[in-house]
Amino acid sequence: MIRRHIVALRLSLMAADAVTAFLVFVGLSVVRFGPDWVRTWESAEVHAVGAALAYGIAWPALLWLSGLYRLRSRWSLRAQLADILRAGGLLAVLSFAVLFLLKLPDVSRLFLLALFPTQVAVTLVSRFILRRIFASMRTRGYNTRFLLVVGTSPSAVAFADRVERHPDLGLRVIGHLGLPPTAAWAGRRPVLGTVDEIEDILHNRVVDEVAICLPANSLHLVEPITRLCEEEGKIVRLPLDDVGLPIAGGRLEEFDGVPVLSFVYGPDRALGMLAKRLLDFTVAAVALIALSPVFLAIAVWIRAVDGPGVFFRQSRIGLHGRPFRVAKFRTMVRDAEARLVELEELNEIRGHAFKVTNDPRLSRTGRWLRRTSLDELPQLWNVLLGEMSLVGPRPPLPREVASYNVSHRRRLSMKPGITGLWQVTARREQDFDRWVEIDLDYIDRWSLWLDLKIMLRTIPAMVLHEGR
Repeated sequence: MIRRHIVALRLSLMAADAVTAFLVFVGLSVVRFGPDWVRTWESAEVHAVGAALAYGIAWPALLWLSGLYRLRSRWSLRAQLADILRAGGLLAVLSFAVLFLLKLPDVSRLFLLALFPTQVAVTLVSRFILRRIFASMRTRGYNTRFLLVVGTSPSAVAFADRVERHPDLGLRVIGHLGLPPTAAWAGRRPVLGTVDEIEDILHNRVVDEVAICLPANSLHLVEPITRLCEEEGKIVRLPLDDVGLPIAGGRLEEFDGVPVLSFVYGPDRALGMLAKRLLDFTVAAVALIALSPVFLAIAVWIRAVDGPGVFFRQSRIGLHGRPFRVAKFRTMVRDAEARLVELEELNEIRGHAFKVTNDPRLSRTGRWLRRTSLDELPQLWNVLLGEMSLVGPRPPLPREVASYNVSHRRRLSMKPGITGLWQVTARREQDFDRWVEIDLDYIDRWSLWLDLKIMLRTIPAMVLHEGR
């Protein structure tokens, strides 16, 4: 199975099963023994909450042993019911064995007889609902990743069909690339161009992953396509159903019964990246609430001193080319964008970025907000929405990305951040290529610990007014 796309689903199912098991145990205890259910369990020499927690852990463990957290090629209610019933029977045998070994004859047998069928029914319903919620969220585009399929052969179509049979994975096939000359195509997905045009497609469309499904006589194209994707930070999937020998490198996985060789460039620590997103969401939500008085004070000050227009929104480019609108407190006069051309000769950055230390377009409040980096605080909303991260590469402008070369584009393989490694190590650096080098170093050795260190180093930079 393609690991990184199933981790969130597995963890959600395990958490839901653990919580529902705990609630079923407590709920049936209240129904069977009344409000004094804790005292009733204690009279049977059983710690009530401890037993509920142990039950909540044992149930998902047995489901895991029964293979209920593996993705099936066809998820059917009947197959799920059979596996859950098997796990429920095993839980019943295990529970009675524990009671026998611990010599606890006073535990209500009527409670146990009600517990196991109730657990089976609740688990079946909750898992069905959770999968429906996942599929609905993915269908609506939440956290969707886009897959480009290189090839138009029957095996390429079959692989794309397999992907689309699993909407809860969050992978959406955007189309195919054909071999020149492009033949007539009767498929239901679009052919976006030929293999020769892959670089333009990667630059003009949002592409997170590339599946190479070429016939044997075109395998010489695999290496240059893979190298291009590596330079841009794209994940490459190579189904091996039609390939005799695996190509060196990569990680062998399984997807829907088909072996897939995966080439992942940059961080693929699935649990770590999930933890990064949870940290982003939690910190952003708490900070937006806790700093609301600061937001209000800054907004009132900007409105009073610099006039209307408290916030400034601008198009930026995010993960793998996704456009989004970044939010900041307004630090410039209203016609700042129109005056950019007349200031280009004052640009202090060598390369594809723009920065002027004593920018004449700064408003009275803006200069102070820039120095303290307080103008960046509204980007917490972008982090909450998942468009940005707390830590990551600087979010570039569309005109900057348009002039990137291939090596620069790997900066887009991670979500942009409010702060980043270059902000705390080379904030005064004036060479854009050096910025890219630092960002790529961050991507290559990313860890949660590195993020935490960067966030801690950002605070003194704000206090010491090191912003520009």
